[in-house]
Amino acid sequence: MTATAQDSSPVGRVGIEGQYASIVFKRLLRHAPELVWEAITDPEELKGWLMCSSARIDGRAGGSIEMISGPAQYHSKGRILAWDPPRLFEYEWKVAAVSEMPMGQDAVFRYELMRQGDSTLLTVTYSRLTQQVANGFAPGAHVLLDRLEAQLGKRALPDWMERYSVVKPLYPEWKA
Repeated sequence: MTATAQDSSPVGRVGIEGQYASIVFKRLLRHAPELVWEAITDPEELKGWLMCSSARIDGRAGGSIEMISGPAQYHSKGRILAWDPPRLFEYEWKVAAVSEMPMGQDAVFRYELMRQGDSTLLTVTYSRLTQQVANGFAPGAHVLLDRLEAQLGKRALPDWMERYSVVKPLYPEWKA
């Protein structure tokens, strides 16, 4: 089945698999895949929408990725599992234990880009997140993708906390 613009919704789908969760977002971005690819793989671009204070990417399958990102400035590192410009970028997101993530995280982030005319259908999948983390991660990731859209459109980036408060009610809550 071919994905279409109708498959795109800003709200992510949260799925629970045992003690883990996956979140899938589909966004239709009015920009060519090459521009979206640059925004998700270029350390300079990541400083804006992903709030990276540091990012190193060895852009190849088997390469490494290390960044300090997001509003909490988590330090993550991992291996690049797939690198197929401008179609597929997948990597490990390993974060050591911190107070809000007492077990740390050993997740996988996947960005799939599909050309739709002059636009890109971006499918973002976060898998192997612990349930404890996924509860807050879904609306937070939603906001980061809103920031990506704004950056690509050369608009002011939404304030993360303000936007988080708006989108949080769109996502389910559960207890671990």
